[in-house]
Amino acid sequence: MPVNKKTAPNRARNTDSRMTKPQASKNVVQAPESIQNAGSLPAASNGPEQLAAFEAAIRHFHARKLKEARDLFEHAAAGPERDIAQRARLHIAMCDRRTAQPAVELGTAEDYYNYGVALINLRKLAEARTHLEKALEISPGCDHIHYALALAQALGGDLASAHDNLRRAIELEPRNRLIARQDADFAPIVNQPPFHALIYPEKKTW
Repeated sequence: MPVNKKTAPNRARNTDSRMTKPQASKNVVQAPESIQNAGSLPAASNGPEQLAAFEAAIRHFHARKLKEARDLFEHAAAGPERDIAQRARLHIAMCDRRTAQPAVELGTAEDYYNYGVALINLRKLAEARTHLEKALEISPGCDHIHYALALAQALGGDLASAHDNLRRAIELEPRNRLIARQDADFAPIVNQPPFHALIYPEKKTW
């Protein structure tokens, strides 16, 4: 991720001599504790409060506390002084850019498989299925992808699809039957009729 150059001023200044509240530009206003530790704040109601919020936000921004900084910049952006509000909006955009998650670049079947397995571990099952299905589109004969997709489907409650993919995984690589027996994630369904017959074919059921 490219590093943004710091464009933030050290201090917000009001240079308009026609300001109705000139004391906001002459005196440094110490932000009250409620502003310094703000979460979600209403709009700043006056110039001094807006300036205090902006300066507190700048301190958080340089300390890399971007969430706290953004909350305070939003507080300042809604205040009456246009110069401070504009600076605050610019810094909100900077906070958003720095906290944005980089896009995951996937290309090969293994990329989609590995990402899908990571999503299973996070129990983001719908997303996992999407990526594993994409992996199968690229490499439909990979047993480990069928196995992982079966697991995502089973955990998500789609037992019919899970059975089909687990059966295919075992057809492609018989060792997957033993792996499924020892897989704790399959444990809740291993004794259900379709899965039990698939995973333990040597055991007769009546």
